[in-house]
Amino acid sequence: MGQILVRHLDDVTLQRLKQRAMTNNRSTEAEIRVILNEAVKPPMSARSLVSLAGSAPSGRSRKEIVDYVRALRDEWDR
Repeated sequence: MGQILVRHLDDVTLQRLKQRAMTNNRSTEAEIRVILNEAVKPPMSARSLVSLAGSAPSGRSRKEIVDYVRALRDEWDR
């Protein structure tokens, strides 16, 4: 595992990181690890979801599956 040292971190930023870690019941180090992992995670593309749609064994068409996924996404966004 690699290590990193961040120098000259603003005091306010450090305090906010500590508060966020406490809110999430994590150590500050663990919270920073989560933030960094999320920051560099490749975005999930719509194309990958569409490519999965045709492989569902439900008997529904690709369009029906895509419409269903879009409807679910709209519900989650509310």
